[in-house]
Amino acid sequence: MPEASVMPQRHRTVVEALGAAREQGRPTVSFEFFPPRDAAAEQQLWQAVRRVEAVRPDFVSVTYGAGGGTQDRTVRATQRIARESSLAPVAHLTCVGRTRQQLRQVIGAYADSGVRSVLALRGDPPGGPGAPWQPTPGGLDRAIELVELVAGLGSFSVGVAAFPDVHPESPSASHDARVLALKARAGAQFAVTQFFFDPDAYVRLVDGVAASGADLPILPGIMPVTNLRQLVRFPQLSGQPLPADLVARLERVADDPVAVRQVGIEAATRLCERLLAAGAPGLHFYTLNSSTATLELVSNLGLAPGRGGAVAPAAPRP
Repeated sequence: MPEASVMPQRHRTVVEALGAAREQGRPTVSFEFFPPRDAAAEQQLWQAVRRVEAVRPDFVSVTYGAGGGTQDRTVRATQRIARESSLAPVAHLTCVGRTRQQLRQVIGAYADSGVRSVLALRGDPPGGPGAPWQPTPGGLDRAIELVELVAGLGSFSVGVAAFPDVHPESPSASHDARVLALKARAGAQFAVTQFFFDPDAYVRLVDGVAASGADLPILPGIMPVTNLRQLVRFPQLSGQPLPADLVARLERVADDPVAVRQVGIEAATRLCERLLAAGAPGLHFYTLNSSTATLELVSNLGLAPGRGGAVAPAAPRP
């Protein structure tokens, strides 16, 4: 197998991409999409994919829907990215709604499509956030079991989720750190966090995992605020309120959608700078299938050169 430094980018695992980035003295850059629900959404997704290709990210990923409701669309979208783009796809996989044998079949389909990295997640309860977790009969109960399954089925680079703001079912941040360390011992090789806004929370998580005896690269997940609706939606998704100073800045320009977007981009840029200064090995951007805001962040941070040139910021929009 070619060394990571010369391997074509689209064939690299996340671990190989992280190694290549360390050799080059730069952070990794990656983007996340969600599977399209119809033809119009698929066109929007592929417009975002093509724009992202211009900056040659280290990898991209495609999510499962909440409760596992879009599993088949996730598999198809990931396979298409593997076949029809220059991007290295990371496949999301959850324990929701599938037996162990069905999970093995999905993993095999990913492997047949050239997918070499898998993000192994327990997944949200099918009843939605706050509903009690019930494993699928014949399936898996915990993410660590899925990590072990994927790691045992080939040379995948296996990743897991991380929660700087504490998992909603966890008793504490220290518990989250210990769980991540256990996942690393089970075969996880990297982690990607849920989006968050407090860089100190990320540092505490990284330090806690290291103190638990695991050397696990943890990629912070970034989602910029670009409209006021997200002031309500983001806390619902993350379980944590947005920083009061950011909310105040956004509310001061509430009547100007362009200014709201600008404030959100500036805040996300500062967050990324602090995370990189704290030693984050890369940045993972949640695109919501509209890559313009996250590509503007990449340009602001000076991370586009060397990946196909700088990104011209898109016209602001709410």
